[in-house]
Amino acid sequence: MKIDFQKDGNELVPAIVQDARTKAVLMLGYMNQEALQKTQQTKKVTFFSRSKQRLWTKGEESGHFLELVDLKVDCDNDTLLVRANPVGPTCHEGTDTCWGEMNEPFFGFLSQLEEIIASRKENQDDEKSYVASLFRKGINKIAQKVGEEAVETVIEAKDNDEELFLNESADLLFHYLILLQAKGYSLKDVVKVLENRH
Repeated sequence: MKIDFQKDGNELVPAIVQDARTKAVLMLGYMNQEALQKTQQTKKVTFFSRSKQRLWTKGEESGHFLELVDLKVDCDNDTLLVRANPVGPTCHEGTDTCWGEMNEPFFGFLSQLEEIIASRKENQDDEKSYVASLFRKGINKIAQKVGEEAVETVIEAKDNDEELFLNESADLLFHYLILLQAKGYSLKDVVKVLENRH
């Protein structure tokens, strides 16, 4: 790994810390060559503190370490991406990230869709909402819909119409997300089970 510590003349490079599991950005720090070496040796993320003018291992006082998973350098060789497993909150203010955000898995559009489904569950009075109508009908109807969509997906898998197969797959996933919400769970709960199995 070739890192240009001389580019800005201060022998420091930015180090963006990302949760290795959730991919959330946790914080930004700076490393010099010595901080990088200590991080690699101890497997605990260490920075050069510009205010203290010394090496600083994240968590050395709080116990909230960042356990190193891996390091990558960017295309200009002047910024590090540090993937780590946080032990406790990352920010000194007690939050998961230095931006005050929760460090939870985010699955892009699927997470947004889960939020919409959750809001329909909360507002079941919406007569125009298909999802709200399923919640009104109860768990048996929701489970039945998942079963129907699963059968339709299997049938389309045996044919060669990829558009129909993908549409049925989308229907299955959509109704499965509704079932998860009906049972009080979300995708992150299922992912956690898969991670434990892995």
